[in-house]
Amino acid sequence: MVDAGRVADYLARIGLTDVPDPDLAGLRQVHRAHVARIPYDNLSTVLRRPDPADGPAAAARAASGGRVGYCFQQNGALEWLLTRLGFSVSRRHGHVWFRAEEQLGTSLNHLVLVVSGLPDDDNPGGHWWADAGLGEGFAEPLPLVRGDHLVDGWSFGIGAGYGAQAAGRPTGPAAWTYRHLPGGVLGGVVVTSRDHGAAAVEEAHRTLSGSEDSPFRRVLATQRIDGPRLLTVRGRVHQVLTPDGREQHDLESYGAWRAALVDDLLLPVDDVTTEEWRWLWDRTVVAHRAWDEAGRP
Repeated sequence: MVDAGRVADYLARIGLTDVPDPDLAGLRQVHRAHVARIPYDNLSTVLRRPDPADGPAAAARAASGGRVGYCFQQNGALEWLLTRLGFSVSRRHGHVWFRAEEQLGTSLNHLVLVVSGLPDDDNPGGHWWADAGLGEGFAEPLPLVRGDHLVDGWSFGIGAGYGAQAAGRPTGPAAWTYRHLPGGVLGGVVVTSRDHGAAAVEEAHRTLSGSEDSPFRRVLATQRIDGPRLLTVRGRVHQVLTPDGREQHDLESYGAWRAALVDDLLLPVDDVTTEEWRWLWDRTVVAHRAWDEAGRP
């Protein structure tokens, strides 16, 4: 009965008192609640003590009120929960890119989830892209149908995968491309069926969380999606992005910075020591000063 208790605790963590049905309405409900209440973060990685990437461990942290982490961990936890709620979930290989020249890369740097068996009039194939690991992603799952999809005023684009596009086939659940929202940090994602097994995910996680060259070790980034509001604290910068504009300001003091992380972004920090807070704040101040002096590139 461990799973049943953990499911109940997980649902309570994201503010759901009833067990959702394994239908499209239930999927949307769980997805919205997860991305609103459990922030995407890299705090444990920045502190040089990254958490495991496997789904059960990530789900246990979610259920106990701890930090879940970044993409592999967020979507591993979400997959665990959705599966136990009765949804049909499968995985795909994701390659997130930031600059145009990176689009054809093949590295595994994102775990993608597909929830199947939920057709509706606009998505007769019934395949949906659920994702809690993009940070500034979408509040509801996107239908795997080619075109632009509106969620809370944001437009997200689904296109054919490279191979499917060349062959003239429609978008399907095996491969697709993704155009991110305007003004976001990401450029897009290329989704394929390349190796995305447990060993591949573990190796990618080891590199992204352990390599000194990894961007996940440089600057603390915490994000959550509250309907149309995409909230971020990156370094000392607090940002709220909406379809109508961007509000951004620097967090000038340690108190304001910590309050933004804990109270606004809902980041759990009970395990962070006084020494770690001091080290992290000093490091953040130095990085912010260097960024300022470089013209905030």
